[in-house]
Amino acid sequence: MKDGAGTTTGTPGEAPRRRTDVRLTLPAAAVWAASVAGLWLDPTALAVVCCAAVALGLLLLFRTARPSLPGLRRRRLRANPAGGTRTGGTGASGGGACEGGAPAAKNTPVRRSFLATSAVALFLAAAAASHSAVASSQRSEGPLAAAIASGKSVVAVVEVAGAPRALAAPGQAGPPERWSVPVWTRDVSTGGVLLRTRAHLVVMGGPAWATLVPGQLVRTAGKLRPPDPGREEAGTLTASSPPGRPNESPLLQGSAKELRERLVAAASFLSPDPAGLLPGMVTGDTSALDEGLKNAMKGVGMTHLTAVSGANCSLVLGALLLACRSLRLPRVPAAVLAGAGLGLFVVLVGPDASVLRAALMGGVGLISLAGGRSGRGLSFLSVAVIALLLIDPGLGSSFGFLLSVLATLGIIVLGRRIIDWTPVFIPRWVAAGVAVPLSAQLMCGPVTVLLQPEFSTYSLLANVIASPLVAPVTLLGTAAVPLVIPAPWPATALIAVAGIFSAGIAATARFTSQLPGASLPWPEGVAGLLTMLFLSALTLGTLWAASRPRRFGRCVLASHRRVVALIEALESRQVGTLDGLGRGSGPGPSRPVVPLTPAGLDRTAGRGRLESSTRLSGRNPRWPLRRSEQPVPRHRMRPPGGM
Repeated sequence: MKDGAGTTTGTPGEAPRRRTDVRLTLPAAAVWAASVAGLWLDPTALAVVCCAAVALGLLLLFRTARPSLPGLRRRRLRANPAGGTRTGGTGASGGGACEGGAPAAKNTPVRRSFLATSAVALFLAAAAASHSAVASSQRSEGPLAAAIASGKSVVAVVEVAGAPRALAAPGQAGPPERWSVPVWTRDVSTGGVLLRTRAHLVVMGGPAWATLVPGQLVRTAGKLRPPDPGREEAGTLTASSPPGRPNESPLLQGSAKELRERLVAAASFLSPDPAGLLPGMVTGDTSALDEGLKNAMKGVGMTHLTAVSGANCSLVLGALLLACRSLRLPRVPAAVLAGAGLGLFVVLVGPDASVLRAALMGGVGLISLAGGRSGRGLSFLSVAVIALLLIDPGLGSSFGFLLSVLATLGIIVLGRRIIDWTPVFIPRWVAAGVAVPLSAQLMCGPVTVLLQPEFSTYSLLANVIASPLVAPVTLLGTAAVPLVIPAPWPATALIAVAGIFSAGIAATARFTSQLPGASLPWPEGVAGLLTMLFLSALTLGTLWAASRPRRFGRCVLASHRRVVALIEALESRQVGTLDGLGRGSGPGPSRPVVPLTPAGLDRTAGRGRLESSTRLSGRNPRWPLRRSEQPVPRHRMRPPGGM
């Protein structure tokens, strides 16, 4: 049964369960498609897409607002009951009209909801496409686009838009020599012309660019070149000089950078592995991480621990919410304080686009799992995707954004189901510790093999072992960061305890990476994606079958019966076709069709063999043949060498 709130109640002995709300998935998919199209189409084509989406959305709204035919018929019958006696011709036309229109009237709200949702999806897609058209015009039109296409040398004043990212060459040892920094242009001078424009560029520079923080204004010189197809930036600036005359860092960004450096220095008394891993897990600073440990974590699929992901943000947000609720604060003030704390954590690790996305996705996953609205988790995720893509349509082509969405989707859709499949004698926290990494891995695996065609055999084992150790490292390390300067001794104690857990994570990564077959080659391209998708589906099906053996057995038997029935139907049709050909080929009375089914088989008494009728079409009789009524003469053969 289903109550008014849309909750499926089921039998009286079962707990009510909420259905998953999928209405916002269509708008999210439409906005994502429009964002991806904006990176490949020119402004004219995007304008056509926007107009078509708006026109089709208005048409759907018109169809939604127009009253349906059953509704008009019912209103006419109520206004003129006598007129309804001529419609049916049976004397009960009024009731017949109502009864005939009942199924259509029942489906009318569903139809209107679908049309309205489709119209909203088209309007949001038009908004995303129009935003992409503005960015596309900057990439393809104007003097800056001409300078980028010509590859001119420029002197530019730029604003740092994100954290620098190291560009490590294959087989390179030691610190990276090239860094990539996203920037926004302020002033661009080329050929004696000063251009004041705001465009998104990526600067490729030396080690001097690694010390910058978001918000700084720097001056540099270099050469422009066009971006790769499908990229969101307008171009790439290869810097020929270090950043000159940087202004003072913003207060929050400068303080966060100093705290990150102090944390690395405060953790230096630990052994090499936890000393480099602890800052990476807390603030994302991997400058002190050992290269061997980094390769080991990459081989077993644990690199997400050294980057600020949605799991880190979920842990911080959950701890803040529990602390606020333990103080008996009301729900709204607790949510505000927890959100403020999460904002400070984002500033600490650097307000990069990936960090902001991780914070939002982590909040969505936490609300879905612990907020008591399990059926609305997909709706929250769809709203987050729509908001992020409308703000920055360039995220549509980001693999990081795709992996974040897929991991959150796996936790929402598969995580709770895997927990429910777990037997009752297994503790809930153990089931959650296995379900969360497994669900995320099942969803992200097909995309991961596109980026790195390898299969981490022990990835699930390593993540399950390390999952209980991640929370103490993140929470204790985050609590030690603000105490590094005012109270170094308590901060040192917290870092020492967190270092024990981080040493366990490092040992897990090194041990599992040395097991035989830890990293196996995998097919590249579409073949690798399809095979990994099949493996994920097979893993999920095996897990369901192991947790529901009786139901799995019933499904297997039902499938067997359906296959047998299908084979019998195909054989009967084939026999009927052959008999029809035999009747049309020559004179004589028509013979009945004898289908080749188990009912048409007979057992000869005393002989123990199955035989069937061979009266088919006179040609190519089927095996086994009927035994002849005439005795066959037998000739006695002489033995070899006999006379």
